[in-house]
Amino acid sequence: MVSSLPPLLAIAAYSGTGKTTLLKQLIPLLKQQQIRVGLIKHTHHDMDVDTPGKDSYELRKSGASQTLVANDRRWALMTETPEQQPLDLAYLASRFDSSKVDLILVEGFKHEPISKIILYREEVGKKLESMLDKYVIAVASDKKIEGMMHQLDINQPEEIAIFITQWLNKRGNK
Repeated sequence: MVSSLPPLLAIAAYSGTGKTTLLKQLIPLLKQQQIRVGLIKHTHHDMDVDTPGKDSYELRKSGASQTLVANDRRWALMTETPEQQPLDLAYLASRFDSSKVDLILVEGFKHEPISKIILYREEVGKKLESMLDKYVIAVASDKKIEGMMHQLDINQPEEIAIFITQWLNKRGNK
């Protein structure tokens, strides 16, 4: 049986706007609403979830294409991608177990053609307009933005969680 992907919702913003800070507040609020949240975080930094010196790190570095580390509480699959192809968000989302996730929040990926909430702070010094596209369902900001149909207060994570819950319910996914 092939299951469909849970809905993707990007939380997109320029660096320094507070994406991770907001997500750390939103996830528990959504969980309180019985929404099982998955997360894909885009990073521009070289990353390694393994610890140098640990067996899993050494085995992966010895040349394994994929390494799965597991215990009774969690497991993680690491896949090497030396060909450095552009990230494929749909492929990454398809790695989730859709029986355990109602919604996949995506941190970053602001140019992907998926529904998104744009976070905007004027003091970051970038233009809001360059992030707006037909996939934006709301803008969360600390200032009123004229002409914005769905504007949320970036400093009120409860308000944003309610908006996301309503969006998810309208889609019939929860």
